[in-house]
Amino acid sequence: MTNTEEVITKEITLNMGPQHPSTHGVLHLLLDIKGENIIKAYPDIGYLHRGTEKIAENLLYHQFVPYTDRLDYMSAMSNNLAYVQAVEKLLGIEVTERAKYIRVAAAELSRIASHLLCIGAWALDLGAMTVLLYAFREREMVLDLFEMLCGARMTLNYLRVGGARYDIQPAFKEKCLEFVNMLPARINDYEQLLTENRIWLKRNKAVGVISAEDAINLGMSGPIVRGAGVKWDIRKDEPYLVYDRFDFDIPVGENGDCFDRYTVRMEEMRQAAKIVRQALEQLPDGKPCIDMPDVVLPPRRDIETNMEELIHHFKLISHGFKVPKGEAYSAIESPKGELGFYIVSDGSERPFRLKIRAPSFVNLQAINPMCKGAYLADVIAVVSSLDPVFGEADK
Repeated sequence: MTNTEEVITKEITLNMGPQHPSTHGVLHLLLDIKGENIIKAYPDIGYLHRGTEKIAENLLYHQFVPYTDRLDYMSAMSNNLAYVQAVEKLLGIEVTERAKYIRVAAAELSRIASHLLCIGAWALDLGAMTVLLYAFREREMVLDLFEMLCGARMTLNYLRVGGARYDIQPAFKEKCLEFVNMLPARINDYEQLLTENRIWLKRNKAVGVISAEDAINLGMSGPIVRGAGVKWDIRKDEPYLVYDRFDFDIPVGENGDCFDRYTVRMEEMRQAAKIVRQALEQLPDGKPCIDMPDVVLPPRRDIETNMEELIHHFKLISHGFKVPKGEAYSAIESPKGELGFYIVSDGSERPFRLKIRAPSFVNLQAINPMCKGAYLADVIAVVSSLDPVFGEADK
């Protein structure tokens, strides 16, 4: 008779991060595990906190635009847009038709750039390096377009209260149309590498599942809630700018797992390219900014030739503009989900209170229900599928 030893698996707490290569930023996860199974996943955030909201309350309204670039720094255009729309709502102004089309094109290019990074990094996290190189090839093209548009590639500071800093030039329009016409074929290449790859399917199918009901109750938005089968997109359900004039579809998933969130993002890139094409082809004539001297800076060429315009420029830059008392909330469909700015004005040149509704922060709530009962290796896929950026999660 042999003695049998009983194997006892104890529950332990494992620290993942804050410098793990697969945490998409400075994320610290506290994982309660038993063997290889996750019992609880608790996100410990705040490593990039720099008091952005309080900074906004101590700056002139126009001075805060560059700070929005540093929230979700993978989609700076979207951050610019959400903020300036909130200020314009307080001022009760509407930008020109041309500015609306320019903003749509810029925001959708930003969506493409963000999703390309998400898909490429996600594949790399799970061991597929080639996709990252392909995705970055196309992402560099988007950054080249941004450079043509405003002279910057990542932190853009392009949109301003009242319109956009620079107009679209013919060379940009030509290059941009070339890009959006080429992109769908490149997305097909990514899908050939991933969509039916048995390892990719094994790592993402039925992993990180969240139901539609839970996604709604947790305040999920963007590809997370649409991956769970909820057809909610602010561009369609609460249209802003000129999205209601364009023909595009809202992709949704069925199972709410990592694979559905992947397919949603892939299709969203195709639809974003379709929107950019329509925006550029329908681009109306006019100015990129409204004629409102109390708010909008004079054109650069006028500053260089007219002393009055130079003084006007100096006064706006140094003293800003007053915003009527009141409060406003403006939200857009950013690549990560609902990005909103809530501003309370006391009638001065600075916000009395500014609150940012950051989708990365809200979506992190889903980590525990998605990881519970899964394997330790599945945590990587879940975090990648959420695509958090901690510049906006921590603020």
